[in-house]
Amino acid sequence: MAFADLKNDFVFRRIFATHPDILRGLLNDLLERTDDRVIEVIEYLPSEQLPLVIGAKLSILDVRCKDRAGTTFVVEMQLIHVPGFINRVVYNACKAYVSQLASAEKYTKLTDVVAISICDFELWPDAEQDEQQLEHIPMLSRWSMTESKSGNHGLLQVQYAFLELPKLRNLPQSKPDAGASYWAWLFVHAPELTEMPTDLPEGPYRDALELANKATFSQQELDAYQKVKDEIEQVRELAEAKLAEGEAVGFIRGHMSGKAEGKAEGKAEAIVAILAARGISLNEGSRARITGCSDVATLDRWLVLAVSSSSVEDVLNSS
Repeated sequence: MAFADLKNDFVFRRIFATHPDILRGLLNDLLERTDDRVIEVIEYLPSEQLPLVIGAKLSILDVRCKDRAGTTFVVEMQLIHVPGFINRVVYNACKAYVSQLASAEKYTKLTDVVAISICDFELWPDAEQDEQQLEHIPMLSRWSMTESKSGNHGLLQVQYAFLELPKLRNLPQSKPDAGASYWAWLFVHAPELTEMPTDLPEGPYRDALELANKATFSQQELDAYQKVKDEIEQVRELAEAKLAEGEAVGFIRGHMSGKAEGKAEGKAEAIVAILAARGISLNEGSRARITGCSDVATLDRWLVLAVSSSSVEDVLNSS
């Protein structure tokens, strides 16, 4: 028995974007909702993202939903710490808040937004906190506006939660029993499992892992999973290289020439990889325009612009 990586974009959506009970369990654990505050019912909201089989963008809004009280939850899996990540999280949460209101509607119709980011990296490393003589930020941290003197939590309209998966190693027990820590354990260790853990309780944890069982995947789903996995590894190579912007084009050209012999296909894949590594998401039309382009000169121009432009529009609409 082999299990897919729950952090993989395809698998994450397979589990959490189509099974509300599993997503509800994840939300209750990450937001520590219990008793009368537990989330009982959620409704999926329209997604702005590409179909599941397209591939990984590595910086994405994965799942959006709303509970009976009207609170909107925006859940994302982030694999690489790209520049401006925190800014983007805040921007998307605020965008989700203001987009609720149509023209001339009353502000009282606005409901809370909670942005949840599951990160495969440390946002606030313990070493950096020690250098600044600050308290360590726990693996699961929750943030909202607080009045500086009284500590009053009066502004809760937009809230944030971050689960930093590498901090799982800081926990005293090797395998947690439940809650957010158990989700973190599954996100980190699912690909290593060769059988369903006997002590895994019925409910969201077991359901999520059963959906990650590769034996339940069709061949098309296995191909989609592998495609995303390859894209993730490709972008990790770029990120780990820590290349300056001026060096990135040459590196990627060489990297991709070995894969696609320097042809248009390889250049197009390089452009997509650069944009993904820089946290710039692609809509379906933009991705199709890049991957469908066969003009090498155009692709070379886009390749250079992809390294420094702030949006895919700046790349594709260049003269």
